[in-house]
Amino acid sequence: MKTVTSPPGKPGLRHRRWVLLALGAVVVVGAGLFALQDRRPPVSAAATPLCSAGRSPAGSVTVLPVSHWENRYLQTWDFERTEALPASRSADSWEHYALSYAVDANTAAFRATGRTRYLDRALEYLNGVVDTARASKSLPTSQYRDDYRGWVSNRKDLQPTGVEVPLYESYFWRHATTTLRIMRQTPAVYDDPGYRAQYEKLLAFAEVHVFDKWHRRGANDTIYRSRTHMASHWATIAFNLAAITEDPARRDRYRTVVDDIDRKLPNYPTGLRGQLQPHPVDASAYFWNDEWGSTRRPGQDVSHANGVMSYVVEAEGQGDFWTAADMARFGNLLTKVIWPGERRYAAFVDGSGSDNGWFSDGLVKLGRYDPAVQQRLERHEVVNGQFAANMALNAMILQQALSAESSSCPP
Repeated sequence: MKTVTSPPGKPGLRHRRWVLLALGAVVVVGAGLFALQDRRPPVSAAATPLCSAGRSPAGSVTVLPVSHWENRYLQTWDFERTEALPASRSADSWEHYALSYAVDANTAAFRATGRTRYLDRALEYLNGVVDTARASKSLPTSQYRDDYRGWVSNRKDLQPTGVEVPLYESYFWRHATTTLRIMRQTPAVYDDPGYRAQYEKLLAFAEVHVFDKWHRRGANDTIYRSRTHMASHWATIAFNLAAITEDPARRDRYRTVVDDIDRKLPNYPTGLRGQLQPHPVDASAYFWNDEWGSTRRPGQDVSHANGVMSYVVEAEGQGDFWTAADMARFGNLLTKVIWPGERRYAAFVDGSGSDNGWFSDGLVKLGRYDPAVQQRLERHEVVNGQFAANMALNAMILQQALSAESSSCPP
């Protein structure tokens, strides 16, 4: 099993120690962990990509079960907390950046298994982050000094340092708001008084001190960002909040952001849909450049393409704008262009360059649409906790699809 030290573009010694920990490097957790008592509510509503265009027949490819990937995830679970919990208690927003992977992993594991231990872990991290937020006007080095709550980052490569950074916050809160959406869509969780109290606290914070804050500080600079992946983080946040807010005016505002990023940003010539082109190497796949309006090769770097994939997969899973046919073309991009051979990982979406095969934060999620893609991912050597948890969720969704397909899809 290969150990990867750091995802491209995401430096930092502390992050390198835990974000991409390969499963083979950790001691297997014993059966005692399974003895922890869980309530097991019904798994929340999830994508069931039925009769999808370009998809392998569900019964023709056998994939590993949820239990296999849950066991793989549990091999990293204890170690994850030793690094993630201190990050959740840090007032530096850069620490929350990599913490987002642990939030996504635990949310995926909860969705896959229904075990509330994973939801509780994600909520522990979310509550920790919120508890570290301070009023901007009390942060001496903040460039805003207003009444919104938040964090600064003291990363040395920031110029100036000690400022509030919308990228770091959006990177964390895209996965944090997905957790909130899953809570709202899972009746046994939403109807539980303890979970409801946490949900309402976190939702109120996300609406005011994340979305409102950056929207009112200047959406063209902070939300409608200059690169596809950075805007995709905000599309995820707005999409999630639109699905769960109780305020119609807020819902309209969130939907405007989602639709703008999908179709055309107000300050750039296109949106995500307009960026997508037939791939110059394989026309069955998509190609895009991360700069709005550009079609130049080599296009988006694969590392940051994960951010785009994470958004479009969640949106398609809720029946929002993106389609199963889109997912098939993204799946072809992964298996035919980015990863054409067992140990050949491209650095860019045109297939050029060489990289480390970090798919955990988005590209891995394409396995839930096609059992052949999932089976290919089962052979991937770059496996960490986030990858394993999302593979478990993929397996659960594919099993749901198989059951429904047997009665719903034409032969």
